[in-house]
Amino acid sequence: MDLHLRLGEGGLAEQIYAQLHERISTGVLPAGTVLPSSRELAGRLSVSRATVVAAYERLAAHGLIRSRAGVGTVVTGERVPAPTTPPASPLRPREIWTAERLAVPDLVAPVTEFDFAPGVPARTQFPFARWRALLNDQLRTRTEVRYADPAGSAQLRTALARHLVVSRAVRIASEQLVITTGAQQAFDLAARILLEPGDTVAMEDPGYLPAYRGFVAHGAQVVGVPVDGEGLVVDRIPAGTRLVYVTPSHQFPLGMPLSDSRRTALLAWAARHDAAIVEDDYDSEFRFSGRPLTPLQATDTEGRVLYVGSFSKTLLPALRVGFLAVPDTLAEAARRAKFVADYGTGGHVQAALAAFIDDGGLAHHIRRMRRAYERRHDVLISTLREHFDGVLEPIESSGGTHMAALLTPGQPPDTTLAAAALAAGVNVGTVSRWGIEGRGPNGFVFGYGAIAADRIPAGLAALRRVI
Repeated sequence: MDLHLRLGEGGLAEQIYAQLHERISTGVLPAGTVLPSSRELAGRLSVSRATVVAAYERLAAHGLIRSRAGVGTVVTGERVPAPTTPPASPLRPREIWTAERLAVPDLVAPVTEFDFAPGVPARTQFPFARWRALLNDQLRTRTEVRYADPAGSAQLRTALARHLVVSRAVRIASEQLVITTGAQQAFDLAARILLEPGDTVAMEDPGYLPAYRGFVAHGAQVVGVPVDGEGLVVDRIPAGTRLVYVTPSHQFPLGMPLSDSRRTALLAWAARHDAAIVEDDYDSEFRFSGRPLTPLQATDTEGRVLYVGSFSKTLLPALRVGFLAVPDTLAEAARRAKFVADYGTGGHVQAALAAFIDDGGLAHHIRRMRRAYERRHDVLISTLREHFDGVLEPIESSGGTHMAALLTPGQPPDTTLAAAALAAGVNVGTVSRWGIEGRGPNGFVFGYGAIAADRIPAGLAALRRVI
């Protein structure tokens, strides 16, 4: 039999499958037709036998062919039902899920020559070989495949608690930690265990919109509180607020830390108003100068701070591992909320991460990346000061993986300039998109995780030509 299959570039098994599928479904290859053996067809098509086997196995899984002893691979004659148009459903989601403020942003980053996207770590410097070895070891040796503690593996929580005590002076026991699927789930769990519909949540404006969306989805009334050079303006938090979300070590997106006086004022405010504080400590381990900033959680004497972190900035967002550290009075509630949400985060990833922390891999990687990010930060700010005077005003920051710079009065909207920059091969974030009570300040957010230090001047030169 000569099948006359035509193969192009890439996806050979998919092409073989698709062409055989079409001929069987349309009757060109009727029931009872004996197909060539995988070895024979592979020889005819000059492809590996494994490629043909993969195509045949997929056809067999759909019931279109089967192996018959003494005969070979035979077309069964079954037909795949033609797709039908689903009925128009009368069901509608709750109104909150149709609101534009909960629309999913485009998470697929454009491929550009110069990538200043914020929130992206340096992928090229991730220890992929070590991570693969850890994962392979866990997949090879793990015998426990049942459901586990929804709060996370004891091994990872113990390793993480020890790491947080040493690196961030956080006062926490492993029993107060819940391992989450990224920081976003940590915000969700905090809302689940603390908020009633209609409760007021205060957060920095501009601020981190994913957290905003999570609180809104739980029925909270989210109020934006302005920030200035010292961070959150505590005096502007409305009375009756049940929860305050804050990024005190590196305000997102502007970058300034919360001053010592404001930290004291915020903790005192929470005590007076019987409120909780969610502290998002998203990239504070990358601090370049001055003394390490002590988290609010470490100075909280009343147990009002819920501490959130993740490995999206320190390692990779794709790992989808974060954590929520809660006061002991909330530990069991947080564990139950995690169980309701998803039963638990992937066990093999948790085990690999625990081993990575215990053998010093995480601490080594953070030290290495701190040096790399510091160099990129220094190149970025010196270039902005030299070539953008009178156009952009950088906001001083001493750590993290991004820096904000505000456009001077009279400049076009940052969104307009960012779109023009993207067309010129420069991907840069905007400050205005992070407004809570409306449009945020006019400026750019320069991430320096995805761009090498020696590429920063050229990228900024391209941006300067656009402006």
